Amino acid sequence: MRSKDKISYFYDGDVGNVYFGPNHPMKPHRLCMTHHLILAYGLHSKMEVYRPHKAYPIEMAQFHSPDYVEFLQRINPENTDLFPNEMARYNLGEDCPVFEDMFEFCQIYAGATIDAARRLNNKLCDIAINWAGGLHHAKKCDASGFCYINDLVLGILELLKHHPRVLYIDIDVHHGDGVEEAFYFTDRVMTVSFHKFGDKFFPGTGDVKEIGEREGKFYAINVPLRDGIDDSSFNRLFRAVISKVVEIYQPGAIVLQCGADSLARDRLGCFNLSIDGHAECVKFVKKFNIPLLVTGGGGYTKENVARCWTVETGILLDTELPNEIPDNDYIKYFGPDYSLKIPGGHIENLNTKSYISTIKAQILDNLRYIQHAPSVQMQEVPPDFYIPDFDEDEQNPDVRVDQRSRDKQIQRDDEYFDGDKDNDAS
Repeated sequence: MRSKDKISYFYDGDVGNVYFGPNHPMKPHRLCMTHHLILAYGLHSKMEVYRPHKAYPIEMAQFHSPDYVEFLQRINPENTDLFPNEMARYNLGEDCPVFEDMFEFCQIYAGATIDAARRLNNKLCDIAINWAGGLHHAKKCDASGFCYINDLVLGILELLKHHPRVLYIDIDVHHGDGVEEAFYFTDRVMTVSFHKFGDKFFPGTGDVKEIGEREGKFYAINVPLRDGIDDSSFNRLFRAVISKVVEIYQPGAIVLQCGADSLARDRLGCFNLSIDGHAECVKFVKKFNIPLLVTGGGGYTKENVARCWTVETGILLDTELPNEIPDNDYIKYFGPDYSLKIPGGHIENLNTKSYISTIKAQILDNLRYIQHAPSVQMQEVPPDFYIPDFDEDEQNPDVRVDQRSRDKQIQRDDEYFDGDKDNDAS
């Protein structure tokens, strides 16, 4: 066991201020609620807290098509009528509306996941958290399922600069289709998604038979579940699949998408997971002691999203949290009982023992076809994307410096080593 994990946590208050629209289930306000609950429990004092950089269009275009990124930059609620063809081509509209500050919202959550991957690459932390990220449906050339930019793919591409193999795990109630599709033809990323499948449930993909193609054959793993799965069934299956995957694939880094719509009583979900059941997955993955990037994802009953991701932050910090929620700016949302944990649900569990056994057997059988830890010819590590730097010499003393620029000038006390740890020391 290594000594206590070093954890980097990324948050920008602006990410929770956007509004998808009055009847839209996605409420970024849940991110403010999560952050304030984390603060109320004092968890911020046990982590390094960072405001992420806003991802540059050139960074987004490492995965997304430049014309799509450029259109996201250009479009706003006032000019959508001028671009009916592009709106249709890029799947913008009802599920993925154009709203005020949409592109900046994408820049913040994508920038945070990229920053998290870079800190892991540079061994500056063991675990990196971005609850604003995890928007797993976005495709190369279009938006999908409330997702515009796929921060997970961008983060994984960053991790691949330093790691021959990256494992992606998704416990959102919806299939992680955008991430799977991005890496469907490669063995350098294994994607494992646990999700509801069938009954025309969005996005309609994620059958156990979808296993990857060409070099990526058997490197996409889908665990299709039916309504009502409970903690014990889910956790048993999760442990069986993930332990075997890690043993065979031996990833250098893991990305864990913790969509909270798999919780009981989610507005769009259909599972029976309690917060403890959901968090058990995080606890299990953490035990592998492999560099870990943790993101949010779906979650549409916002007070339960905040509860869940706060509990999981505590687990990543090895900190048990009292069940009574402390006073915070959003305390009224957690009434009437003001408790942190929520129990499982009571939807009928349609996942019979024989169904789960069959799915598990198929997945473990497919894993037998892959070689242990495929060898990868690693090239020289490419540099991080060029980020324009702040030049103090050129700063105009008459121009007010914004908060973000001021933050960039601050170094942490231990940013530069002296003595034995200083590489430049003679």
